[in-house]
Amino acid sequence: MTDTIRTTEQRILVVMRKLLGSVVKDTTPPPGMRHPLSDKTIEDIRQCFGLIAAREQELAKEAGIDVKERPRFVDEPAPSKVVSIDGLKKSVKKKGEDL
Repeated sequence: MTDTIRTTEQRILVVMRKLLGSVVKDTTPPPGMRHPLSDKTIEDIRQCFGLIAAREQELAKEAGIDVKERPRFVDEPAPSKVVSIDGLKKSVKKKGEDL
C-alpha cells in the first residue's frame, strides 16, 4: 500500500509542476509588458515550485535514488577515476644507492 501511495503522490507532484509551468508559460507577456499576475501570486507560484521540488527530493531519498545523478552518454568518460594509493608510493633513494 505504501508503494501505491508513494506512486500516487509522485504523480500528483508531477502534474502540479506541469500545471504551474503551463500557467506561467501561458500568462507570461511579451518583453516590455507588465505581467498580468500580481507580485504576490508570482511569489506564491515560486513557493509552490520550491515545495514540490523539496517533496520530490524527499521521496527520491526515501526510495534510495541519488538525486544528484545525471544522465551521461555511454562513450563519455567517467567524471572521476579511482586510483590505488599503492601505485603512488615513491621509492626513497638513499645516498649512494642505485635503483
